[in-house]
Amino acid sequence: VRFSAQDHIPMPLEQALIDFQPLDIVETEAGRRQRVLIVAARRDMIERVLEVCRAAGLKPEGIDLSAFAMIRALGHNVPATDPVLYLAVGGITNLAVAEGHTCLFTRVVGGGIEAIAAVLAERQGLTLEHARDWLRHVGLSEPIDQIASGDHDEIVADARAVLQDGVRRIGGEVRNSLDFHHAQGGMSLRVERAILTGAAGTIAGFAEALATELNMPVELGVVEGATGGFDPHLLTVAAGLAVEEVTQS
Repeated sequence: VRFSAQDHIPMPLEQALIDFQPLDIVETEAGRRQRVLIVAARRDMIERVLEVCRAAGLKPEGIDLSAFAMIRALGHNVPATDPVLYLAVGGITNLAVAEGHTCLFTRVVGGGIEAIAAVLAERQGLTLEHARDWLRHVGLSEPIDQIASGDHDEIVADARAVLQDGVRRIGGEVRNSLDFHHAQGGMSLRVERAILTGAAGTIAGFAEALATELNMPVELGVVEGATGGFDPHLLTVAAGLAVEEVTQS
């Protein structure tokens, strides 16, 4: 795996921490081959995080991937036979394709709610916090002329415009990633449904707009149980990182 990995990761192997999980056996022109999912991170980046944890008096138990956590948190009621697209859209967009709890493909794609909020903040001279509030207030579900704005019609119109543009850009990045994934072969079924979580889930109409861009159903996914007053869309990855495995229903 390490020998093959050097052709697929954008860093020298001596600077990387690498792990992998086996997927399926596929037929190729060179015969039967084992497909694996490789995860790599820069060693110095991981070591800095571990140093901070230890300095805080914590004992790190392991290092995990956000995409794996997202699948653990949301995939317990998903049939293991159908590939599902998971999207956590927040500061960045984490994308994963999984069958059951097995991650087949993952990558981080450009854009997210923070980037959209930053555009609105710059255009309207707002703080990032106020820009995020306006994005949630305006959303994508109600006709723009029915949104209460007071004397802020320009901000409302701009918030709607940057949201629509953001959904188009995220949708385009996700489509390109899925096209790349499907082109790798080894999959009998194409992805035909998606589950959305993260800060985008707090914006009304975002899932429906993204479904139009992706041409597939997009449902909202949240963890169950008490959230201590926090929006459950924001806790998905944290909840998945808090456990090592989830029993398949």
